[in-house]
Amino acid sequence: MSRIDDKIEEVEKLLEELESIMPTDVEEYLNDFKGKAAGERYFERIIESLVDLAFLIIKDKKLKIPEEDKQAFGILNDEKIISKDLADRLKEAKGMRNIIAHEYGVIDDSLVFHSLTEELIPDSKEFIKQIIDIK
Repeated sequence: MSRIDDKIEEVEKLLEELESIMPTDVEEYLNDFKGKAAGERYFERIIESLVDLAFLIIKDKKLKIPEEDKQAFGILNDEKIISKDLADRLKEAKGMRNIIAHEYGVIDDSLVFHSLTEELIPDSKEFIKQIIDIK
């Protein structure tokens, strides 16, 4: 099994764990401090794993190494490995991860819930699908 396959498996496991603990609605999420903390931590871990996966693919395909993490998604788009839409959404998710990890101001818990459930989970799955399609 390659390092790319290992990383895909890691992301899938993190997504599965996140989905198993995510509240079904925003109200439940807002009132569950442990759930919020876990959701934020999974957000960080999943984004970091997706960035790692992007770098593994870049290295494997001998592409230009990005100067910044979020540029990795743009490079994969430039090489027609992932769609522009997905690359843009993953760059935004990386930005959200930085806000959560570095606590830039007050974190909007409703926005985090939306980002987790409506963006991060489906976008991560789409990223893996597009990566597998080119293997």
